[in-house]
Amino acid sequence: MSSKQMINDILQLGNADIAEHSKRFFKTGLGEYGEGDKFVGIRVPPLRKIAKKYKYLPLEEVSHVIQSEYHEIRLAAVMLLVYRIERADNLVLEEVVDFYLKHLEYVNNWDLVDSSCHQILGRYLIEKEKDLLFHFAHSPNIWERKIAMITCYYFIKRNSYSTALEIATLLLHDSHDLIHKAVGWMLREIGKLDLDIELEFLDKHFRDMPRTMLRYAIEKFEEPLRLKYLHG
Repeated sequence: MSSKQMINDILQLGNADIAEHSKRFFKTGLGEYGEGDKFVGIRVPPLRKIAKKYKYLPLEEVSHVIQSEYHEIRLAAVMLLVYRIERADNLVLEEVVDFYLKHLEYVNNWDLVDSSCHQILGRYLIEKEKDLLFHFAHSPNIWERKIAMITCYYFIKRNSYSTALEIATLLLHDSHDLIHKAVGWMLREIGKLDLDIELEFLDKHFRDMPRTMLRYAIEKFEEPLRLKYLHG
């Protein structure tokens, strides 16, 4: 197996109509967050099959894949990394984390972030200091700030909320809509497991939160409670 084979497998499934739709969906216009990104035009399910097929591709070969100009090829590369560590030992995990961080500039859209950071960085950092995430939370790079928040999903699913709440507080007044959505999503996930903790955070901050962040956070609330925060 080689990077050329993997890339060719993806390119063969390209569809011009899907690619055109993806260009609009992922905001590739001038001044938008995905400005200039290119698309093959392939749906996620077949892309996952290809990523799983190549999950043992040597990392030096994966480096060629993740640096592709095509969005879906980069996405397949991070999916591959996630599949690679599913049952891996700590040595393999450390190798993948090191690779991921060295190639972080190519994890440059919301779906690449959401498909990889919590499984890779979250698993690695669960029993470690979280300084890296706080560093990312202060980054001028939107994708690093999003990684800081979404990595916490791994912790949240294991009933550990403190890092997520600290980073949510740091990002409370972020200027970007995608960060508002990310913070709201993580608050909602906390609420699914411990509603009291989410409510405590909301009671303190909901009046100052961007509306998109608040709407995401309270999306699953019963109507009276949802309206209380929307109009409170």
